[in-house]
Amino acid sequence: MNWIQFPVIALISTIFWVTGAIALGFENKGPIFKNLGIVLTMAGIAVFGTFLAMLWIALDRPPMRTLGETRLWYTFFIATIGFITYLRWKYFLFHLLCVLFALLFLFLNYIHPEVHEKALMPALQSPWFAPHVIVYILSYSLLGGSCLIALLGIYFIYKEKSPEKYLDLADNLVYMGFALLTLGLLFGALWAKEAWGHYWTWDPKETWAFLTWLTYLLYMHYRHYHPNRYKTHLWVLSLAFVVLLICWFGINYLPSAQNSIHVYGG
Repeated sequence: MNWIQFPVIALISTIFWVTGAIALGFENKGPIFKNLGIVLTMAGIAVFGTFLAMLWIALDRPPMRTLGETRLWYTFFIATIGFITYLRWKYFLFHLLCVLFALLFLFLNYIHPEVHEKALMPALQSPWFAPHVIVYILSYSLLGGSCLIALLGIYFIYKEKSPEKYLDLADNLVYMGFALLTLGLLFGALWAKEAWGHYWTWDPKETWAFLTWLTYLLYMHYRHYHPNRYKTHLWVLSLAFVVLLICWFGINYLPSAQNSIHVYGG
């Protein structure tokens, strides 16, 4: 399986996820709708996960070298996180937002097709490559989910409703995402030491990764010491994701990063 099959896989996944979300939206009409929604959503996740696995086999390398390949993983993780969150806490609105977010990334990959070469530069042949990228993208997915909840919470504040239950869910996602973000930084440092002889060089990507880590650390401390300032928490959480996006792919457009070893290949 290769990139030629992506539009078909994207269409099938979209149909499963959208119809699954619609069915779950009618779960109060009877258990058949809930069960149908769960089955359809799981089918979409299974189809997309299988595509990733087959792409890995076809390329004979982890499909994580290009920006588009990381978007594939983000699509898979954000859809899965939304679904698991629905099963655990019954937050249908969050699940729906995660589905829409996953579809957005599918669309971005559809309009920006890439050439997927089998070759990897020597530095990317490290055993740290796949764990580093997977941990980071999973972290980005969890933190992206917390941003979706923050936006939902801001909406509820302006509707004069309490966003407290949404902040509790956002906190759970931030704690997990931050832990994985920390692990990703450590994996990256070990990889850098093996590949280039230095744990840290203040490369633009490394600098923005550290800024992202500090931003979420700031959020957690502010949330702890000022637990009732809901509006400020939600805005900080929303803006933190902007820093994350700059770290992920925004540095590709920074003049200072043009010679960076961390700029994604096409």
